[in-house]
Parts: sequence; C-alpha cells; structure tokens
Amino acid sequence: MKLLQNVINYKINIITGDELLKYAKQFNVKLTKADASKIAAYLRGKNLNIFSDSDRAKAVKDVAKLTSPEIAKEINKVLVQFTK
Repeated sequence: MKLLQNVINYKINIITGDELLKYAKQFNVKLTKADASKIAAYLRGKNLNIFSDSDRAKAVKDVAKLTSPEIAKEINKVLVQFTK
C-alpha cells in the first residue's frame, strides 16, 4: 500500500495544469484552465502527502488563497478521490 501512496504523491507533486484539468473532469469538478494552471504550479515540488489529513488541509487552504474557497473545496474532492 505504501508503494501505491508514493506513486500517487509523486504524481501530485509533478502534475501539470492540463493533467489536473483532466482529473477534475473525470471527477465532475468544475475547474477553469487558468485555475488548474495556478493550482498545479502550487502543487509542483511541494512534496505534498495527500494521504495526510493535515498536509491536504494546508494545501486546500493555500489553494483557497490562490483561487477561491469554492474551488478549493472542489480540489479537495479530487484529492480525496486519489486517496480512496
């Protein structure tokens, strides 16, 4: 299980805006290309562990500052889907 978590976290840490947009569409999350690019730029290189509730909560708060609280809630939905 740890290996799968490492792979998912690695992918989150190198994600591009287009990839994030693709995943958002898969999970029926409304996201603009501009917001996806901002969020992906934030996520890249952060070494974020989305399986840690505190890490994910901090990332969602930071995304809310970059975009809006509504978009941050939607991004949280995508991140939670990755942990299932």
